Amino acid sequence: MTLTACSGSGNGGDGGKSGDSSKGSGGVSVQLPRLSGQKLQVAAVWTGPERASFLKVLEEFEKRTGATVDYIPSGDDMAGFIGSKIAGGGQPDVAFPPQVGVLREFARKGWLKPLGPEAKEQLAKNFSPGWRQLGSYDSTEYGVYYKASNKSLIWYNAKAFENAGVAEPKDWAEFLKTAQTIADSGVPPVSVGGADGWTLTDWFENIYLSQAGPEKYDLLAQHKIKWTDPSVTQALTALGRLFGTPGLLAGGNSGALQTQFPASVTQTFSGEQPKAAMVSSADYAATNIAQTKAKVGTDAKVFPFPAVGSRSPVVTGGDAAVALKDTKGAQALLTFLASTDAAKIWAQAGGFVSPNKELDQAAYANDTMREIAAALIKAGDAFRFDMSDQAPAGFGGKPGQGEWKDLQDFLKNPKDIAGTQKKLEQDAAKAYGS
Repeated sequence: MTLTACSGSGNGGDGGKSGDSSKGSGGVSVQLPRLSGQKLQVAAVWTGPERASFLKVLEEFEKRTGATVDYIPSGDDMAGFIGSKIAGGGQPDVAFPPQVGVLREFARKGWLKPLGPEAKEQLAKNFSPGWRQLGSYDSTEYGVYYKASNKSLIWYNAKAFENAGVAEPKDWAEFLKTAQTIADSGVPPVSVGGADGWTLTDWFENIYLSQAGPEKYDLLAQHKIKWTDPSVTQALTALGRLFGTPGLLAGGNSGALQTQFPASVTQTFSGEQPKAAMVSSADYAATNIAQTKAKVGTDAKVFPFPAVGSRSPVVTGGDAAVALKDTKGAQALLTFLASTDAAKIWAQAGGFVSPNKELDQAAYANDTMREIAAALIKAGDAFRFDMSDQAPAGFGGKPGQGEWKDLQDFLKNPKDIAGTQKKLEQDAAKAYGS
């Protein structure tokens, strides 16, 4: 997948099949039942602008069905949040686990309800086999990947690049050289949101996939090779060239460890003198950029994650809607979320990419997001899903432990490659039970 440059709202009532909204007809593409008087709870990780955009999707569902939907932010630890709700008998109707490993864990524990026929029909029509498989466990379909992300992007401040006299780098050596030139111009080159450990897993995964290749990536993702493998040494060494070179990180290593993801983006595009020139982030950074005065496509531009090996990587992530209660309302919401109607709403709001291949690309808010989405769809199933999101939650999906914590420790001391690998392997073996 390359980036030369990187998914529908209807009328009220039941919603008739008056045409596919993905084709720009203005009609609706899916019929929904009347659910007057029914109340649903939905849990997801989204806050701030992302929450505001998703609430527009839920408002349309309410309008078309008569149901009332209550949104609950789960925090980053979705597994812990849902586990506590299940234990208390108060689980939400629908949840959006952002890690496929958590989805599989929920399915393995018997917490999930299979997709109904209407949702499966929308899924078969609108999604490629790869995305359907990611939402499945033991040959049963549970999840609808409503929101996807291209995690192999570098967003940059166009003015900072212009002032430093640099262009978009194509490979890792060029990237490091560009970063040094920008640093010499007086602007810290790279913003890292190290307070959120998941951002560091994205850095590692992009380097590892590009350098070690997809086959090794799959083996490590399944813990069929150890984290002490030489391929991990090689990837951490490459990442250490960024994390371990003085002057390349905004705020230094300690500052990066105290910077949360939203701030890592906004500080790159705020003020006459930004605190950084580049930030590695998925397409959803556009939502954070919108909180600044920078305009996506002019002030804020994007290029593919530079090739560390023979080619640039394609790492994706996503949030899958799953039913935790076997209710008519939960199944209706899953059906809606699998349609082009629901994808179109957030696409128009911005900061969103859908794996729904039938969504009209014209729905996206600007050319940059349109190109990112088009490239994701064009890639078909030739992508690799975020490695940490595939892992058991205890290793790849919890703040302050496992891979998140181990890579934060690596950011603190990038020279300790062997120690980092040893700790990663200990934590992985415990989580995978191997």
